[in-house]
Amino acid sequence: MHHEPATPAEKDPAGPYKMRLGIWMFVFYSLFYASFVAINLLSPLTMAAIVFAGLNLATVYGFALIVVALIEALIYDGMCRKKEAEFAAKEKQKGGKSQKGEG
Repeated sequence: MHHEPATPAEKDPAGPYKMRLGIWMFVFYSLFYASFVAINLLSPLTMAAIVFAGLNLATVYGFALIVVALIEALIYDGMCRKKEAEFAAKEKQKGGKSQKGEG
């Protein structure tokens, strides 16, 4: 059997932007997560400190890791959509100019 993609894939002009943005977001999140691990490794009793509404630092930090990941995903999606729309508008504008010149 011959397997191919369901839809043909074209070059994504926003690809390099998306990659850079994703790498920066990954670095930020990795540092945020690494600080969580470092606190657990270097000062585990610090994680037992009550910091918010009767919850200890470990719980609050854990929820913060989840919330930050979701927020980053929404930001990434929004910024990528905006960049794709910019490229689509440029492509549409470029296509409109070439059609006017031909007719």
